[in-house]
Amino acid sequence: MQNICKVKTIEEFHFLSGLEAPKHPLVSIINYSGLNISQKERDSSWMLDFYLVAIKRDLQGKMFYGQQAYDCDKGIMFFVAPKQVFSIQPDPSPNDKRSGWMLLIHPDFIWNISLAKTISNYHYFGYAINEALFLSEEEEVTLQPILNGIKKEYQTDIDQYGQNIIIAHIETLLQYSERFYHRQFTARKVTNRKIVERFENLVLNYFNSDVSLKNGLPSVQFLAEQLHITSKYLSKLLKEITGQTPQQLIQEKVIEIAKLKLTTTEESVSEIAYNLGFAHPQSFNKLFKRKTEQSPLQFRKSFFQ
Repeated sequence: MQNICKVKTIEEFHFLSGLEAPKHPLVSIINYSGLNISQKERDSSWMLDFYLVAIKRDLQGKMFYGQQAYDCDKGIMFFVAPKQVFSIQPDPSPNDKRSGWMLLIHPDFIWNISLAKTISNYHYFGYAINEALFLSEEEEVTLQPILNGIKKEYQTDIDQYGQNIIIAHIETLLQYSERFYHRQFTARKVTNRKIVERFENLVLNYFNSDVSLKNGLPSVQFLAEQLHITSKYLSKLLKEITGQTPQQLIQEKVIEIAKLKLTTTEESVSEIAYNLGFAHPQSFNKLFKRKTEQSPLQFRKSFFQ
């Protein structure tokens, strides 16, 4: 089992990276080329008690988050929330031209401020490197003045305005990242549609086996895990491509299979409900009527009239 390097403070991260103490204890921007991390930490996974926003350019190797791995041979931006485990495994012969930056934000810096609540709404902190962000040169240039503004503020004398100004810069950076992610979703529709197809096949196979009889209706979390992505990412992707939530698509498949069984088998409505994973036939009847404006029995009778 790989060792996990747990880092509680930004000051501790600076120390492990061979850097001088941070200018501000709760927020810092680090030049990636200046890191000098020991081999022990390089071979470890990391778990930070603070937020990390980073761009790494020309890093030859692999980046891991959960069960997913991504090549790092292009400029790549990723987001890590506190307590998430990630690792970076460079090639044996690293490229000396590696560059980029890291923005570290301790939760205490945004405590009792609206950003503390809204930061969890940014989906990329949920699926992190499972769907990292690839930036164009123009997009990277757009972010640079924001980083300069943050650094300038925390390097000057701390006053009553500094924190609000830094937070305004952070919120602007996150908003731009949201825009860039939307562009990426749009640009990668072909890849995303393949995931939608896999989702649909997974749901169909679930109901065609005896899994639903044993475990009930499939949860979004279960389906996301089978696809090696998070439920937040799956929900956003399906909404983007199909206009529907995972729950709506699952329900559509339930109705589709139920209609087939009602018209091609002699199974009772209760048997169909139980086989599809419903603990109570009444719940199945209610869903079927809401979706078709008919009860299951009415649908069966109308089909054979």
